[in-house]
Amino acid sequence: MRRREFIAGLGGAAAWPVVARGQTGKTHRIGFLSPLLASSPFVAAFREGLRELGYSEGQNILIEWRHSPPSGPDEELDAFASELVGLKLEAIVTTGGPATRAMKRATSTIPIVIAFSGDPVGTGLIESLSRPGKNLTGLSFMSPDLSAKRLQVLIEAFPKINRVATLWNPDDPVYALELQGTETAARSFGVILRPLQVRTRDDFAPAFAAMLQDNADAVIVFAHTLTIGNRGSVVELANRQRLPAMYGIREFVDDGGLIAYGPSIRAVYKRAAFFVDKILNGAKPANLPVEQPTKFELVINLKTAKALSLEIPPQLLARADEVIE
Repeated sequence: MRRREFIAGLGGAAAWPVVARGQTGKTHRIGFLSPLLASSPFVAAFREGLRELGYSEGQNILIEWRHSPPSGPDEELDAFASELVGLKLEAIVTTGGPATRAMKRATSTIPIVIAFSGDPVGTGLIESLSRPGKNLTGLSFMSPDLSAKRLQVLIEAFPKINRVATLWNPDDPVYALELQGTETAARSFGVILRPLQVRTRDDFAPAFAAMLQDNADAVIVFAHTLTIGNRGSVVELANRQRLPAMYGIREFVDDGGLIAYGPSIRAVYKRAAFFVDKILNGAKPANLPVEQPTKFELVINLKTAKALSLEIPPQLLARADEVIE
């Protein structure tokens, strides 16, 4: 049920109009380094953005795909990055901090478009949003900035919670930033936060077992490549333990999760096509400020709430952008 669109501008980002511009003549070649498969719905959003800008894959644009698992070693990412550099591409799109860092190590000249990064400034990928520097530009997902809001919504939904677990990957710098923001918010709200480490998909089951032993009242799941790529398993584990769960993107809720608050990840990937288009038409990455999302969604799965015997306050349901029933 579509309730409304909750538009909030954080960081002064501009709206994201899409203006089609036909591409004729030259066939452009770009790369894409990501833990996502080329068949991912997020990649589909990027391709949709390209089509709306006049590009037809296989005709006036060719994409070289390189896929690396979310928890793959740096050496593997570096090898893929070197392959892409050797193809002499006009631009390379990246997903997540590890892939972006690998491309940054591999080239200082080929333009890099960050399609998804939790905090490119905080993790040192770029110098600033307005002046990203050198050959990088793209989008920030603002993950740490939304930490307090997610905990606030979770407490509003379940006022009696006292112990909140969260999953984080110590090998990924953006997790540390989001954990820090959540810890600060937890102290402010007077709840106990229990961070649990997950480095690979095999760590999720033990982490949720630890939540059960620790009598956690709820869990917050950060939206990064490791959790997004394994969201089906994460949602199943949370629901099996009947834990109220707050997620960073709506796709977890679409897959049966309880509540999500955050930007539209598909809109972010679609917007990445805008940066590719600008670069293919002569813009320098250093002159393209990194953008932040302007649309944030509160999505609640009422069907899941009923299955878990959880009651969501009517006032929160009324504020939701979408309620799945």
